[in-house]
Amino acid sequence: QLLEAKASLSLAQAQHALQLQQAKAQINNMVPKKQFEQLQNTLREEQCKTQQLQESLQLQAEQTCRQLVRTQEEHEQLLQAAVEQAEEQRNRGTQEQSLRNAEAVLAERAAQLRDAQAQLSRNKLLIEELRGENRRFAMALQAAELKQKSMEEKNQLLEEQASALKQLIGKITPASLS
Repeated sequence: QLLEAKASLSLAQAQHALQLQQAKAQINNMVPKKQFEQLQNTLREEQCKTQQLQESLQLQAEQTCRQLVRTQEEHEQLLQAAVEQAEEQRNRGTQEQSLRNAEAVLAERAAQLRDAQAQLSRNKLLIEELRGENRRFAMALQAAELKQKSMEEKNQLLEEQASALKQLIGKITPASLS
């Protein structure tokens, strides 16, 4: 019986050592808690920056749209004024000069309108890129959280097994001594 108890004790100790070694290896493979927290903080900061940038770009886009509307209205007013002026000056013979002036103003306004539209397109692309980056950060954080939770569950299981082994060893040792 003593030999059996010693053999059981040796086997239990060997299994316990192996499980501890496996637990240490798993812990070494885990993302350190400090690094995990840093990743979470970095993600929150990046999400905050992204949100602020999105709001800023949205505001800029709205301002650009308003500017486009104003430019269009000015364009229509200038065109109307040019038409009226051309009609007035038809009798004076300066119609061509007036039309050239109006065309030059209209060309300038059209260039401004094109620039504003290009800026709006760039802003929309930037917002989409930021949203994609934000989604990638969130997915990375979720994966890290799942891995962390899984490792914590494994750790808990190993601790329970270690405790059970200690109790078994505690029961086997007095029995082997007697």
